[in-house]
Amino acid sequence: MKPFRIAIFASGSGSNAEAIMHYLANHAAIEVALVVCNKENAGVLEKANQFGVKSILINKEEFYTSRTVLQTLQSHGVSHIVLAGFLLLVPDYLIKAYSEKIINIHPSLLPKFGGKGMYGMHVHKAVIASAEKESGLTIHLVNEHFDDGEILLQVKCEVDKTDTPETLGGKVLQLEHEHYPRVIAKWVTRV
Repeated sequence: MKPFRIAIFASGSGSNAEAIMHYLANHAAIEVALVVCNKENAGVLEKANQFGVKSILINKEEFYTSRTVLQTLQSHGVSHIVLAGFLLLVPDYLIKAYSEKIINIHPSLLPKFGGKGMYGMHVHKAVIASAEKESGLTIHLVNEHFDDGEILLQVKCEVDKTDTPETLGGKVLQLEHEHYPRVIAKWVTRV
Protein backbone atom coordinates (compact mmCIF):
# COMPACT_ATOMS: atom_id res chain seq x y z
CA MET A 1 0.00 0.00 0.00
CA LYS A 2 1.34 3.42 -0.98
CA PRO A 3 1.64 6.11 1.72
CA PHE A 4 -1.02 8.35 0.18
CA ARG A 5 -4.38 6.99 -0.92
CA ILE A 6 -6.93 9.31 -2.50
CA ALA A 7 -10.65 9.05 -3.07
CA ILE A 8 -12.06 10.84 -6.10
CA PHE A 9 -15.61 12.14 -5.65
CA ALA A 10 -17.39 12.69 -8.98
CA SER A 11 -20.94 13.01 -10.30
CA GLY A 12 -20.57 13.01 -14.08
CA SER A 13 -18.67 11.70 -17.06
CA GLY A 14 -15.41 11.52 -15.16
CA SER A 15 -13.03 13.18 -17.62
CA ASN A 16 -11.08 14.85 -14.80
CA ALA A 17 -11.14 11.64 -12.75
CA GLU A 18 -9.78 9.79 -15.78
CA ALA A 19 -6.97 12.34 -16.21
CA ILE A 20 -6.12 11.99 -12.52
CA MET A 21 -6.17 8.17 -12.56
CA HIS A 22 -4.02 8.15 -15.70
CA TYR A 23 -1.51 10.63 -14.22
CA LEU A 24 -1.23 8.76 -10.91
CA ALA A 25 -1.27 5.23 -12.38
CA ASN A 26 2.46 4.71 -11.77
CA HIS A 27 3.08 7.33 -9.07
CA ALA A 28 5.59 6.17 -6.46
CA ALA A 29 3.69 7.51 -3.43
CA ILE A 30 0.05 8.07 -4.41
CA GLU A 31 -2.68 5.68 -5.51
CA VAL A 32 -6.34 6.19 -6.29
CA ALA A 33 -8.02 3.94 -3.74
CA LEU A 34 -11.67 4.71 -4.40
CA VAL A 35 -14.14 6.58 -6.60
CA VAL A 36 -17.24 7.88 -4.80
CA CYS A 37 -20.22 8.77 -6.98
CA ASN A 38 -23.78 9.93 -6.35
CA LYS A 39 -25.22 9.24 -9.83
CA GLU A 40 -26.11 5.69 -10.82
CA ASN A 41 -25.38 6.08 -14.54
CA ALA A 42 -22.38 8.42 -14.29
CA GLY A 43 -19.58 7.75 -16.75
CA VAL A 44 -17.00 8.01 -13.97
CA LEU A 45 -18.05 4.57 -12.70
CA GLU A 46 -16.99 2.93 -15.97
CA LYS A 47 -13.74 4.92 -16.01
CA ALA A 48 -12.94 3.73 -12.47
CA ASN A 49 -13.59 0.17 -13.62
CA GLN A 50 -11.23 0.62 -16.59
CA PHE A 51 -8.46 1.64 -14.19
CA GLY A 52 -9.25 -1.16 -11.74
CA VAL A 53 -10.31 1.34 -9.07
CA LYS A 54 -13.09 0.32 -6.69
CA SER A 55 -16.13 2.59 -6.80
CA ILE A 56 -19.08 3.11 -4.49
CA LEU A 57 -22.44 4.66 -5.18
CA ILE A 58 -23.90 6.89 -2.47
CA ASN A 59 -27.30 8.46 -2.03
CA LYS A 60 -27.67 12.08 -1.02
CA GLU A 61 -29.73 11.49 2.12
CA GLU A 62 -27.33 8.90 3.50
CA PHE A 63 -24.36 11.12 2.62
CA TYR A 64 -25.69 13.86 4.89
CA THR A 65 -27.33 11.83 7.66
CA SER A 66 -24.97 8.93 8.32
CA ARG A 67 -21.23 8.41 8.64
CA THR A 68 -21.13 5.46 6.23
CA VAL A 69 -19.04 7.34 3.65
CA LEU A 70 -16.50 8.36 6.30
CA GLN A 71 -16.28 4.78 7.56
CA THR A 72 -15.79 3.53 3.99
CA LEU A 73 -13.03 6.06 3.35
CA GLN A 74 -11.29 5.09 6.57
CA SER A 75 -11.60 1.36 5.84
CA HIS A 76 -9.85 1.98 2.49
CA GLY A 77 -7.06 3.98 4.14
CA VAL A 78 -7.99 7.18 2.27
CA SER A 79 -5.70 10.05 3.24
CA HIS A 80 -7.03 12.75 0.85
CA ILE A 81 -10.24 13.54 -1.02
CA VAL A 82 -10.26 14.96 -4.55
CA LEU A 83 -13.48 16.50 -5.90
CA ALA A 84 -13.72 16.17 -9.67
CA GLY A 85 -17.10 17.37 -10.82
CA PHE A 86 -18.84 16.36 -7.59
CA LEU A 87 -22.06 18.33 -7.30
CA LEU A 88 -22.95 17.87 -3.63
CA LEU A 89 -21.75 20.14 -0.83
CA VAL A 90 -19.33 18.16 1.31
CA PRO A 91 -20.85 17.70 4.79
CA ASP A 92 -19.19 19.13 7.88
CA TYR A 93 -18.30 15.71 9.33
CA LEU A 94 -16.12 14.96 6.28
CA ILE A 95 -14.55 18.42 6.28
CA LYS A 96 -13.61 17.96 9.95
CA ALA A 97 -12.28 14.43 9.43
CA TYR A 98 -10.25 15.51 6.38
CA SER A 99 -9.35 19.06 7.40
CA GLU A 100 -7.05 20.63 4.77
CA LYS A 101 -7.14 17.30 2.90
CA ILE A 102 -10.00 17.94 0.45
CA ILE A 103 -9.32 19.68 -2.88
CA ASN A 104 -11.66 20.89 -5.62
CA ILE A 105 -11.46 22.30 -9.11
CA HIS A 106 -13.86 24.97 -10.33
CA PRO A 107 -14.26 26.13 -13.98
CA SER A 108 -13.93 29.87 -13.35
CA LEU A 109 -11.60 32.37 -11.77
CA LEU A 110 -13.05 32.41 -8.27
CA PRO A 111 -14.54 34.30 -6.55
CA LYS A 112 -16.28 35.13 -9.84
CA PHE A 113 -18.97 32.67 -10.94
CA GLY A 114 -18.79 30.43 -7.89
CA GLY A 115 -21.28 29.23 -5.32
CA LYS A 116 -24.40 27.09 -5.25
CA GLY A 117 -25.68 26.20 -8.71
CA MET A 118 -22.53 27.41 -10.46
CA TYR A 119 -21.04 24.33 -12.09
CA GLY A 120 -20.22 23.09 -15.57
CA MET A 121 -22.03 24.79 -18.43
CA HIS A 122 -23.89 27.13 -16.01
CA VAL A 123 -20.54 28.79 -15.27
CA HIS A 124 -19.54 29.13 -18.92
CA LYS A 125 -22.94 30.58 -19.86
CA ALA A 126 -22.63 33.15 -17.05
CA VAL A 127 -19.10 34.10 -18.14
CA ILE A 128 -20.23 34.64 -21.76
CA ALA A 129 -23.37 36.54 -20.68
CA SER A 130 -21.21 38.86 -18.54
CA ALA A 131 -18.91 39.64 -21.49
CA GLU A 132 -15.83 38.64 -19.50
CA LYS A 133 -12.50 38.96 -21.30
CA GLU A 134 -10.97 36.00 -19.46
CA SER A 135 -11.98 32.86 -17.63
CA GLY A 136 -10.11 29.79 -16.51
CA LEU A 137 -9.96 27.44 -13.58
CA THR A 138 -9.41 27.58 -9.85
CA ILE A 139 -8.01 24.75 -7.76
CA HIS A 140 -8.74 25.25 -4.08
CA LEU A 141 -9.02 23.57 -0.71
CA VAL A 142 -12.54 22.78 0.45
CA ASN A 143 -14.26 24.26 3.48
CA GLU A 144 -17.89 24.29 4.55
CA HIS A 145 -18.94 26.78 1.83
CA PHE A 146 -19.22 26.24 -1.93
CA ASP A 147 -16.06 27.38 -3.78
CA ASP A 148 -14.62 29.25 -0.81
CA GLY A 149 -11.43 27.51 0.38
CA GLU A 150 -7.81 28.57 0.07
CA ILE A 151 -6.82 28.96 -3.59
CA LEU A 152 -3.87 26.83 -4.64
CA LEU A 153 -3.78 27.71 -8.35
CA GLN A 154 -5.64 29.76 -10.92
CA VAL A 155 -5.01 29.40 -14.65
CA LYS A 156 -6.48 31.89 -17.12
CA CYS A 157 -7.62 31.65 -20.69
CA GLU A 158 -8.99 34.32 -23.01
CA VAL A 159 -12.67 34.52 -23.77
CA ASP A 160 -12.90 35.26 -27.48
CA LYS A 161 -15.81 37.21 -28.97
CA THR A 162 -16.70 34.11 -30.97
CA ASP A 163 -16.71 31.78 -27.94
CA THR A 164 -19.88 29.97 -27.02
CA PRO A 165 -20.38 28.35 -23.62
CA GLU A 166 -19.41 25.06 -25.27
CA THR A 167 -16.15 26.31 -26.83
CA LEU A 168 -15.19 28.11 -23.62
CA GLY A 169 -16.00 24.95 -21.67
CA GLY A 170 -13.70 22.99 -23.96
CA LYS A 171 -10.82 25.42 -23.38
CA VAL A 172 -11.25 25.30 -19.61
CA LEU A 173 -11.60 21.51 -19.56
CA GLN A 174 -8.32 21.16 -21.48
CA LEU A 175 -6.62 23.33 -18.83
CA GLU A 176 -8.22 21.26 -16.07
CA HIS A 177 -6.84 18.00 -17.49
CA GLU A 178 -3.41 19.57 -17.86
CA HIS A 179 -3.12 21.16 -14.40
CA TYR A 180 -5.33 19.33 -11.89
CA PRO A 181 -3.44 16.00 -11.74
CA ARG A 182 -0.09 17.75 -11.24
CA VAL A 183 -1.45 20.06 -8.53
CA ILE A 184 -3.02 17.08 -6.76
CA ALA A 185 0.27 15.14 -6.77
CA LYS A 186 2.18 18.13 -5.39
CA TRP A 187 -0.49 18.92 -2.77
CA VAL A 188 -0.86 15.34 -1.53
CA THR A 189 2.88 14.77 -1.08
CA ARG A 190 3.65 18.07 0.64
CA VAL A 191 4.60 17.52 4.25
